[in-house]
Amino acid sequence: MFLADSLGLDFLNSIATPADAPVDWLDSGDGLLKWLAQAKLVPADALDELKAQAMPAALDKVAGQARDLREWFRGFVHKHMGQPLPPKALNELGPLNKLLERDEAFGRISRYRHDGGDRLELQMVRRWRSPESLLLPIGEALAKFVCEENFADIKVCEGHRCTLVFADHTRRRARRWCSMAICGNRAKQAAHRRRLKKER
Repeated sequence: MFLADSLGLDFLNSIATPADAPVDWLDSGDGLLKWLAQAKLVPADALDELKAQAMPAALDKVAGQARDLREWFRGFVHKHMGQPLPPKALNELGPLNKLLERDEAFGRISRYRHDGGDRLELQMVRRWRSPESLLLPIGEALAKFVCEENFADIKVCEGHRCTLVFADHTRRRARRWCSMAICGNRAKQAAHRRRLKKER
Protein backbone atom coordinates (compact mmCIF):
# COMPACT_ATOMS: atom_id res chain seq x y z
CA MET A 1 0.00 0.00 0.00
CA PHE A 2 2.47 2.64 -1.17
CA LEU A 3 0.05 5.26 -2.43
CA ALA A 4 0.36 8.16 0.01
CA ASP A 5 2.84 10.18 -2.10
CA SER A 6 5.05 10.26 1.00
CA LEU A 7 7.09 7.45 2.52
CA GLY A 8 6.36 8.78 6.03
CA LEU A 9 2.63 8.44 5.41
CA ASP A 10 3.13 5.07 3.72
CA PHE A 11 4.65 3.97 7.02
CA LEU A 12 1.42 5.03 8.80
CA ASN A 13 -0.51 3.11 6.17
CA SER A 14 1.37 -0.10 7.03
CA ILE A 15 -1.76 -0.88 9.02
CA ALA A 16 -4.96 -0.33 7.09
CA THR A 17 -8.46 -1.57 6.44
CA PRO A 18 -8.47 -2.01 2.66
CA ALA A 19 -11.62 -4.15 2.82
CA ASP A 20 -13.49 -5.20 5.96
CA ALA A 21 -10.75 -6.34 8.33
CA PRO A 22 -7.59 -4.45 9.37
CA VAL A 23 -4.30 -5.70 7.94
CA ASP A 24 -1.00 -4.96 9.70
CA TRP A 25 2.01 -5.40 7.44
CA LEU A 26 4.32 -4.96 10.47
CA ASP A 27 2.69 -7.75 12.48
CA SER A 28 6.00 -9.65 12.83
CA GLY A 29 9.71 -9.39 12.21
CA ASP A 30 9.23 -11.00 8.79
CA GLY A 31 6.49 -8.49 8.00
CA LEU A 32 8.79 -5.61 8.93
CA LEU A 33 11.59 -7.00 6.72
CA LYS A 34 9.21 -7.35 3.77
CA TRP A 35 7.86 -3.81 4.26
CA LEU A 36 11.39 -2.35 4.46
CA ALA A 37 12.34 -4.21 1.28
CA GLN A 38 9.26 -2.95 -0.58
CA ALA A 39 9.90 0.60 0.66
CA LYS A 40 13.53 0.26 -0.50
CA LEU A 41 14.72 1.67 2.84
CA VAL A 42 17.28 -1.06 3.55
CA PRO A 43 19.57 -2.77 1.01
CA ALA A 44 18.52 -6.35 0.27
CA ASP A 45 21.90 -7.75 1.35
CA ALA A 46 21.63 -6.00 4.74
CA LEU A 47 18.13 -7.40 5.25
CA ASP A 48 19.30 -10.92 4.34
CA GLU A 49 22.27 -10.65 6.70
CA LEU A 50 20.20 -9.40 9.62
CA LYS A 51 17.60 -12.10 9.05
CA ALA A 52 20.29 -14.78 9.03
CA GLN A 53 22.02 -13.45 12.17
CA ALA A 54 19.10 -12.35 14.35
CA MET A 55 16.78 -14.58 16.30
CA PRO A 56 13.13 -14.36 15.17
CA ALA A 57 12.18 -13.05 18.63
CA ALA A 58 14.62 -10.13 18.23
CA LEU A 59 13.10 -9.21 14.87
CA ASP A 60 9.59 -9.52 16.31
CA LYS A 61 10.64 -7.16 19.12
CA VAL A 62 11.85 -4.57 16.61
CA ALA A 63 8.58 -4.95 14.68
CA GLY A 64 6.79 -4.13 17.95
CA GLN A 65 8.96 -1.03 18.35
CA ALA A 66 8.13 -0.05 14.76
CA ARG A 67 4.41 -0.41 15.53
CA ASP A 68 4.82 1.76 18.64
CA LEU A 69 6.67 4.37 16.59
CA ARG A 70 3.95 4.23 13.95
CA GLU A 71 1.16 4.83 16.47
CA TRP A 72 3.04 7.68 18.17
CA PHE A 73 3.61 9.29 14.77
CA ARG A 74 -0.03 8.72 13.77
CA GLY A 75 -1.10 10.81 16.77
CA PHE A 76 1.33 13.56 15.79
CA VAL A 77 0.12 13.62 12.16
CA HIS A 78 -3.57 13.56 13.05
CA LYS A 79 -3.07 16.36 15.55
CA HIS A 80 -1.39 18.64 13.01
CA MET A 81 -2.84 17.63 9.62
CA GLY A 82 -4.93 20.09 7.67
CA GLN A 83 -2.86 23.12 8.68
CA PRO A 84 0.76 24.25 8.36
CA LEU A 85 3.00 22.67 11.01
CA PRO A 86 3.76 25.27 13.69
CA PRO A 87 7.37 25.70 14.88
CA LYS A 88 6.33 24.76 18.44
CA ALA A 89 5.59 21.22 17.13
CA LEU A 90 9.33 20.65 17.49
CA ASN A 91 8.70 20.16 21.22
CA GLU A 92 6.63 17.06 20.41
CA LEU A 93 9.30 15.40 18.25
CA GLY A 94 11.55 14.20 21.09
CA PRO A 95 10.92 10.47 20.46
CA LEU A 96 11.85 10.86 16.79
CA ASN A 97 14.99 12.87 17.56
CA LYS A 98 16.07 10.23 20.11
CA LEU A 99 15.77 7.55 17.43
CA LEU A 100 17.76 9.62 14.92
CA GLU A 101 20.57 10.15 17.46
CA ARG A 102 21.27 6.40 17.43
CA ASP A 103 22.23 6.41 13.74
CA GLU A 104 25.62 5.12 12.62
CA ALA A 105 25.50 6.52 9.10
CA PHE A 106 28.65 7.88 7.51
CA GLY A 107 29.78 9.25 4.17
CA ARG A 108 32.02 7.28 1.83
CA ILE A 109 33.48 8.12 -1.56
CA SER A 110 32.60 5.45 -4.09
CA ARG A 111 32.78 4.90 -7.83
CA TYR A 112 29.82 4.67 -10.16
CA ARG A 113 29.30 4.40 -13.92
CA HIS A 114 28.02 7.53 -15.66
CA ASP A 115 27.71 8.09 -19.42
CA GLY A 116 30.14 5.29 -20.17
CA GLY A 117 32.79 6.48 -17.72
CA ASP A 118 33.61 6.14 -14.06
CA ARG A 119 32.87 8.96 -11.64
CA LEU A 120 33.27 9.44 -7.94
CA GLU A 121 30.42 10.33 -5.61
CA LEU A 122 29.85 10.85 -1.92
CA GLN A 123 27.54 8.08 -0.78
CA MET A 124 25.82 7.82 2.60
CA VAL A 125 26.20 4.37 4.15
CA ARG A 126 24.68 2.96 7.32
CA ARG A 127 26.05 0.23 9.59
CA TRP A 128 23.45 -2.49 10.16
CA ARG A 129 24.82 -3.90 13.42
CA SER A 130 21.60 -5.01 15.10
CA PRO A 131 17.90 -5.54 14.37
CA GLU A 132 17.21 -2.16 16.05
CA SER A 133 19.14 -0.45 13.25
CA LEU A 134 16.16 -1.28 11.01
CA LEU A 135 14.24 1.53 12.74
CA LEU A 136 16.77 4.17 11.63
CA PRO A 137 15.73 4.53 7.97
CA ILE A 138 12.10 4.67 9.11
CA GLY A 139 12.99 7.49 11.50
CA GLU A 140 14.83 9.27 8.70
CA ALA A 141 11.78 8.96 6.40
CA LEU A 142 9.54 10.37 9.16
CA ALA A 143 11.95 13.24 9.79
CA LYS A 144 12.05 14.10 6.07
CA PHE A 145 8.27 14.03 6.01
CA VAL A 146 8.03 16.43 8.96
CA CYS A 147 10.58 18.83 7.49
CA GLU A 148 9.56 18.74 3.83
CA GLU A 149 5.81 18.15 3.69
CA ASN A 150 3.10 20.79 4.11
CA PHE A 151 0.80 19.39 6.79
CA ALA A 152 -2.05 21.40 5.27
CA ASP A 153 -1.96 18.90 2.38
CA ILE A 154 -2.34 15.78 4.55
CA LYS A 155 -5.75 14.12 4.24
CA VAL A 156 -7.57 10.98 5.31
CA CYS A 157 -9.23 8.99 2.54
CA GLU A 158 -12.97 9.64 2.31
CA GLY A 159 -13.64 6.00 1.51
CA HIS A 160 -16.10 4.17 3.71
CA ARG A 161 -14.09 2.44 6.48
CA CYS A 162 -10.78 3.36 4.81
CA THR A 163 -8.08 4.43 7.26
CA LEU A 164 -5.36 5.45 4.79
CA VAL A 165 -3.78 8.90 4.84
CA PHE A 166 -2.06 10.66 1.95
CA ALA A 167 -0.38 13.87 0.89
CA ASP A 168 -2.54 15.72 -1.62
CA HIS A 169 -0.11 17.02 -4.24
CA THR A 170 -2.76 17.63 -6.91
CA ARG A 171 -2.86 21.09 -8.45
CA ARG A 172 -6.17 22.09 -6.81
CA ARG A 173 -5.65 20.00 -3.68
CA ALA A 174 -8.84 18.15 -4.58
CA ARG A 175 -7.74 14.55 -4.01
CA ARG A 176 -10.33 12.68 -1.94
CA TRP A 177 -9.33 9.03 -2.14
CA CYS A 178 -6.29 6.95 -1.25
CA SER A 179 -6.65 5.50 -4.74
CA MET A 180 -9.22 6.03 -7.47
CA ALA A 181 -8.88 2.33 -8.32
CA ILE A 182 -9.85 1.29 -4.79
CA CYS A 183 -11.92 3.74 -2.74
CA GLY A 184 -12.72 6.14 -5.59
CA ASN A 185 -14.21 3.30 -7.60
CA ARG A 186 -16.23 2.06 -4.61
CA ALA A 187 -17.62 5.57 -4.06
CA LYS A 188 -18.60 5.84 -7.75
CA GLN A 189 -20.37 2.48 -7.59
CA ALA A 190 -22.22 3.46 -4.40
CA ALA A 191 -23.30 6.79 -5.94
CA HIS A 192 -24.49 4.95 -9.06
CA ARG A 193 -26.56 2.54 -6.94
CA ARG A 194 -28.13 5.49 -5.04
CA ARG A 195 -29.09 7.18 -8.34
CA LEU A 196 -30.68 3.98 -9.61
CA LYS A 197 -32.75 3.65 -6.42
CA LYS A 198 -34.01 7.24 -6.74
CA GLU A 199 -35.05 6.63 -10.35
CA ARG A 200 -37.22 3.66 -9.39
